[in-house]
Amino acid sequence: MEAPINIYYELDNYYQNHRRYVKSRSDQQLTHGLKYDDTSSCKPEDTNNGLPIVPCGLIAWSLFNDTFSFVRQRSELKVNRRNIAWKSDRDHKFGKHVYPFNFQNGTLIGGGRLDPNVPLSDQEDLIVWMRTAALPSFRKLYGRIEEDLEADEVIEVDVINNYNTYSFGGKKKLVLSTSSWLGGKNDFLGLAYIAVGSSCIFISFVFLLLHVKSPRPRGDTPYVIWTRKSNAS
Repeated sequence: MEAPINIYYELDNYYQNHRRYVKSRSDQQLTHGLKYDDTSSCKPEDTNNGLPIVPCGLIAWSLFNDTFSFVRQRSELKVNRRNIAWKSDRDHKFGKHVYPFNFQNGTLIGGGRLDPNVPLSDQEDLIVWMRTAALPSFRKLYGRIEEDLEADEVIEVDVINNYNTYSFGGKKKLVLSTSSWLGGKNDFLGLAYIAVGSSCIFISFVFLLLHVKSPRPRGDTPYVIWTRKSNAS
């Protein structure tokens, strides 16, 4: 595998597209921090001990927090955790002067913690996680290995298993993948094109058979709408 090698974590049976989950966030707070005090949309993770939570909401509260390290021939492979989020999100959706405040200080901890000394625009794990997935099985970028991996090499992966997926019957997977000028491998788009194309061909044959069985004469005036109106009057 030629560098850069993308590292993804994959979650199954995880419904990030649930309506209440998707709504439990405040985009204005992510941009302006404590200057924006309306966090009613973040319930039940909007305040703690009478103080607002930054970032608020269930999406941030459930941040994925497993960690991975890779060893090849007793030397650790460096994983680049920078530039894994969309540049537009880093520059425009997460404030450069907004810092985590009162986050994960409640009695029930949902997921990962955030460094209170690092602005949200630099907390790329959070940015990646908060771009919610549309399907219950999804992958999110964890980092990149910027060294080539040769065939038959043995890579030891150390996983710190923090994130609880067992309570809802979910599964976790680790995926290494490369990308070409066409992007990464994704079977969904190809299968969607095949399904839509096949259905269009089938429907066209159905209309063809209907036309052969009951053809409509060309220039038949009874089918003209204003002719039907005049006959009715």
